[in-house]
Amino acid sequence: MPPSRTVCATLQSTGACDDASCPYIHDLFFCDICGMSWAIEQIYKAHLVSRLHQRKVSGAGGNFYCPVCDMRISGSKNWTQHLCGRRHCRNASKQGIDPAHVEPEVPPQPKNDIHCHVCNFDVRAHQWNAHVKQAKHKSREAFVSLKAVLDDAAKDRNGVTVSHGEVGIDFGVVEVAEAAASVRTSVALKITDPNTKIRLVEARLASPSTAYGRYVLCFPAFSSGFSRSDSFSVSRVGALGVTLKYGDGTTLLEVVLKQTLRGHFNDRLQITFEDTVLQQHFIIIRKIKAVIGNPSEYELLKPRTPYVPRPRAAREPEETVILGPPPPALSVVKWVVKLPQAPIPPNLATLLASGTAGEVVEQLRRTVLPKVLNTETYGRHWKNVIWAEEHRMEHDLQMYDIIDAVLVPHGRYYYLNVPGLAEKRPSVLTGDRILVRPQHTERGKWYEGHVHVVHQMEVGLCFHGSFPVPAQNTRHHIHFKLQRIPLRRQHQALDTAFAADRLLFPTSAHIKTRSPAKSFTIRLFNPLIASNRPQIEAVHAIMSLPPGSMPFILFGPRVPPYCTGKTITVVEAVRQLIYHSRSTRVLACAPSNSAADLLASRLKDLGNDVVFRFYAPSRAKEAVPTELLSFTYVNDSGHFGLPPVAVLKRFRIIICTCVSASFGHNVGVPRGHFTHIFVDEAGQATEPEVMISVKTMADLQTNVVLAGDPRQLGPIIRSAVARRLGLDISYMERLMKDPMYDEHQGHGVTVVKLTKNYRSHEAIIKFPNEKFYGGELVPCADIRIMEACLGSSVLVSKKFPVVFHAICGKDDRESSSPSFFNILEVQEVKAYIEKLRSDRTLKISTRDIGVIAPYHAQCQKIRKILRSVNAEEVKVGSVEEFQGQERRVIIISTVRSSRDFVEYDLKHTLGFVANPRRFNVAVTRAQSLLIIIGDPAVLSLDPLWRSFLNYVSIRGGWTGIPIPWDPREAVREEGGYDAEARLRGTADMNALADMIQSMALNGACEQIDETDVNVDRPWREVE
Repeated sequence: MPPSRTVCATLQSTGACDDASCPYIHDLFFCDICGMSWAIEQIYKAHLVSRLHQRKVSGAGGNFYCPVCDMRISGSKNWTQHLCGRRHCRNASKQGIDPAHVEPEVPPQPKNDIHCHVCNFDVRAHQWNAHVKQAKHKSREAFVSLKAVLDDAAKDRNGVTVSHGEVGIDFGVVEVAEAAASVRTSVALKITDPNTKIRLVEARLASPSTAYGRYVLCFPAFSSGFSRSDSFSVSRVGALGVTLKYGDGTTLLEVVLKQTLRGHFNDRLQITFEDTVLQQHFIIIRKIKAVIGNPSEYELLKPRTPYVPRPRAAREPEETVILGPPPPALSVVKWVVKLPQAPIPPNLATLLASGTAGEVVEQLRRTVLPKVLNTETYGRHWKNVIWAEEHRMEHDLQMYDIIDAVLVPHGRYYYLNVPGLAEKRPSVLTGDRILVRPQHTERGKWYEGHVHVVHQMEVGLCFHGSFPVPAQNTRHHIHFKLQRIPLRRQHQALDTAFAADRLLFPTSAHIKTRSPAKSFTIRLFNPLIASNRPQIEAVHAIMSLPPGSMPFILFGPRVPPYCTGKTITVVEAVRQLIYHSRSTRVLACAPSNSAADLLASRLKDLGNDVVFRFYAPSRAKEAVPTELLSFTYVNDSGHFGLPPVAVLKRFRIIICTCVSASFGHNVGVPRGHFTHIFVDEAGQATEPEVMISVKTMADLQTNVVLAGDPRQLGPIIRSAVARRLGLDISYMERLMKDPMYDEHQGHGVTVVKLTKNYRSHEAIIKFPNEKFYGGELVPCADIRIMEACLGSSVLVSKKFPVVFHAICGKDDRESSSPSFFNILEVQEVKAYIEKLRSDRTLKISTRDIGVIAPYHAQCQKIRKILRSVNAEEVKVGSVEEFQGQERRVIIISTVRSSRDFVEYDLKHTLGFVANPRRFNVAVTRAQSLLIIIGDPAVLSLDPLWRSFLNYVSIRGGWTGIPIPWDPREAVREEGGYDAEARLRGTADMNALADMIQSMALNGACEQIDETDVNVDRPWREVE
């Protein structure tokens, strides 16, 4: 296709554009000679004059040599993938070369290397024997062998032609009602050689084995007649055994599609012939496939362009940056103590950019990290881990960079449209920095634009006066820069001298004996907890803590407004402490503004002379609940801030986010001013984030109370290195690994576990209750809500409000976005929502329904199709977006339906597969009805999912394709189901190859890039 001037910026940054009115070009630049494509005109033009393209035009071979990696690459597709690989990008960065613009060279004469054509890479001669014995090489050999056999079997032979050619029989996308009534197509057999006499022996379907879905073929022994599968059947107009002769005309077979379920269905038609002269059998195969679904919706949602990994070129250097004016909000608070800059040390940055995550971790442990983690080395350890996370975050921000942006001047601001801003991809807040370079200016010279205004789809930037006012068609390069203030606050806290063993590394010696006189007869402020013994015990325990105690943990699954009542218990304990002692001062923190707002709203009746809610100056008033505005301080310019220190110290309760908790230290509030520090939702905060309040404001007498659930989602960590070093393990979870915090041994002294669940129907929480909470949760939900969906038409069993809809779909990726989506699951989600809305007995509105999907692309597709049926009020989001939320009905789309990628998921815990915490949160969001849509052949590879599917099946909640294993068979917790599937698949492939060959007449493990993993990991918005 000819090059275009303006490619859609949304397509470039996200890989998809849902705006039907978008005027820009949505096709990639494609070179049909080289089989490569780009979304960027400049790179496309550079390719046309490259040696790679010229060699292809001249007819040169397809073997290329990468001078950066000293590596030979076979084929243009592999070359494109190589340019995107982490090894290539790392090597190019070390040499100061743009990885995407490396030109291939003629491969040098190999010396001691042997090129493995199966695996597509060079192997040292002395390693060749070991290489060919490796399981991965043998597996690839088996696939290559099978493909060769199947390609050969699909060819017409021995004077016989079979219609539909090697592409096979494709029914296309068929409407469900049409497929239920049956769709037929004919297959013509014809003799083209007058010297042959051929007898039709058999026509059968090599139906997929039900135990392994559509990915593993099952080949039973031959028998006469025609076979029938669940979706396809084949028959002949006439009898078997007829001899086909030249000139007799065409013999017809009929393939029938009949299916009532949505899904992708595949089969193979095996036609066995006998050459009566040679008395030998041979086979001709035709693939059969069909998609059952809505054709128009399928066309709407299908990928516009094939997925091509986006070249992750090194960022253009930022040699000169012209600083811009920061927004007034950043200077509202007059800090007494300045934040440290805490940049990543150059040697550490170099180390983090080299090697795999495992190699980097080992190198860090050998050289940078302390050998022993204790109070003396605590700060140094966590500072290096934070730097590892920052390094990854800065790298991941590059996926949002824009190379063809338009700036619209308006007054003193320049407005920039940011694709994905509404979904916080990227998350941009007031005060953030964005670097801009007009395309016509010199490379390396950038202008810093501070974000002064944030709208839903655009941001307003302010630049230095020397910034050139753009003409109408001027294009700009955009670099998003990481907001480092939250990280700098963590570094500041870790640099403080306060490091009490009782808080960082408590032991049994830190358990203080409580005075017998220290007993309280309390009058509960909240009568709801009067009958809940664990809640009352927790309140008594917190009130009885002697000053300077070890941290106390309140453990209970979080669900507003009640669930296990953890937040209610925290609020009651704070009220009692304030009521019983006039000297009590409480700093209450939470990792998110929403969680902090919940605390403030529960305490607001104490009055704004007692309670103060601190917001970061950059926070917009529109984002703050109206009822809490009177509990804040707003300066003359209309920004949130802090009153004078003397006034601030009068408040008895101050509430803020964990990251904002450094305000007291930075304005001069003395250490020890707060007698108690509460951290709600402590399981969602990183340990350094919690330390902002603990290490800057606590003294030897301050008590710390942590509340949360470490068995649900922890903090979102983008760096594999940081995760391996423990940053994804919260402070609360680390402490709970110590026997002192055992819920039985330490009950009432160090920990209290809340066990009453006030949200969900018993059937919904039964499985996670037994798996994650030892069966201790007691369902106490309102029966009117809990049983609201019983008897619904969507239920398989009218008294069991859990449905698993088994579907065999297909996961796709769009253009250059590595995020997955599954069109048929999207259609199934829509069908369930329409059915729920039409059921008048339920009285369910769209606001009562939530849809959870583990992939951003799937969420986008679901939102798009729901707009067509006026169901925009259905909340669609990731598991992280639903943590702490609930809906009357929850629908989960698990998306993954390709066995090819399952090992990727099991290794990197993408989606739900092999991630118990995400599973736990996802299946516990529903109050009355839980519907899961997924491919059992994929999900069952994980022992946790297999157990859950057994639970649903045994209780009658299974619908869709039948369960392909015995649900009463014990599940192996150690797993291994994925390995078994691969072994059986290999055995079936070998059986097929052997069978075809015996009847014949003439007788790259891809490296996973961490950016792909992080594409669906949301950005945390911390202040």
